Amino acid sequence: MKLLRSIPLLAWILVAIILGIVTGPVMPQWLGNVFLTYNSIFSGFLGFAVPLIIMGLVTPAIAELGKGAGRWLGVAAAIAYGSTLLAGLLAYFVSRWLFTPSMAGGGLTALEGDEGSAFTPYFTLTAAPSDSATEIVLAPVLDVMTALVLAFVVGIGLTAFHSRVIFRGAVEFRTIIESLIRRIIVPALPLFIFGIFMDLSHSGAALTVVSKFLLVVIVSFALTLVVLLVQYSIAGAMSGRNPLRALWNMRDAYFTALGTSSSAATIPVTLASTKKNGVSDSVAGFVVPLCATIHLSGSMVKIICFSIAVLLLSGGDVSFGAYLPFILMLGVMMIAAPGVPGGAIAAAAGLLAQMLGFGEMEVGLMFAAYIALDSFGTATNVTGDGALAMIVNKLTRGRLGEQAQEEADEVVEMVDGAVRAHPLPE
Repeated sequence: MKLLRSIPLLAWILVAIILGIVTGPVMPQWLGNVFLTYNSIFSGFLGFAVPLIIMGLVTPAIAELGKGAGRWLGVAAAIAYGSTLLAGLLAYFVSRWLFTPSMAGGGLTALEGDEGSAFTPYFTLTAAPSDSATEIVLAPVLDVMTALVLAFVVGIGLTAFHSRVIFRGAVEFRTIIESLIRRIIVPALPLFIFGIFMDLSHSGAALTVVSKFLLVVIVSFALTLVVLLVQYSIAGAMSGRNPLRALWNMRDAYFTALGTSSSAATIPVTLASTKKNGVSDSVAGFVVPLCATIHLSGSMVKIICFSIAVLLLSGGDVSFGAYLPFILMLGVMMIAAPGVPGGAIAAAAGLLAQMLGFGEMEVGLMFAAYIALDSFGTATNVTGDGALAMIVNKLTRGRLGEQAQEEADEVVEMVDGAVRAHPLPE
């Protein structure tokens, strides 16, 4: 059992995809129905959990960002959000430029509404009651947008009224939600993804989807490097430093994050690398731990690229007017995403379903694609933190002041707690 737990999630996902493609064409009807029943249960439970995930993550995130209401805390958070949005917009326009000619009208369109599937679940979990005897109703407590607005209201209210009791409850509820993601949702993903690719393979669409997603993987990785170049070009222009030299100084943080897949666990290395770029101890100690939890530009790039690809494969609307609200809201969700493998895509699942109309199969493909590049996204996140630290260092002239330093200490304590709550595998 300990050996099984030591196997990385990515390895399980790859095995699930390969087994699904290989066994799909020869899968017996009754066994295929069993796997699709599992997928229906998982998808229904995920739909029930998504509003709770939003409430559990966004509420304390807003309350913690507002705690103290310091000027530089707000500035750093605004810069992190702006950097994440910039990465998302870049990913959108590049994806629209590269993916449209080769991906539109293929792969998933034939499977919409399960018309192309030869397997049928024995029963399904659904959010709305119907006349079908094989459907079990598991309605979410709130819909996605209601949960998001309520999380904002409660989070801002906690900031304004400093209620320690409610704030402590929100933080403890976040711990429950993070455990739900880490111990139930993420471990259940490989079998869910196996069922999706088994169904795709049985219908003959699996190889089409996989082949087209290889292009998305390459583009996503290249874009993470472009995002870093843009971030360090801006930081270098503001601080008067060579951007390429500054980016090279962050190499230890980048490669450490590749190995750990954790922004929080990479903080000590990120701090040391950031100081090589002339960032003062006080600014580095403030910005790096804070951005480890709120600056996820690499994750934003991955989700945008793969969601565009899935929309094209399924014939969805990828126009800028329809997609921009999703980018803006996804930036907020990235600030609140938990620091566990697959946490960012789990937090974004509700927006994918609510705003982009993703169904069970599309969400499953997003999970598989996201986790495949999880380490590279984390490496981009932490390396970009160094660029943001350079910008804040220039704005503050290397001095944060007493109040901001107290807030920095609070941020460090918060991230230390997150690291203790989510230790790396032995």
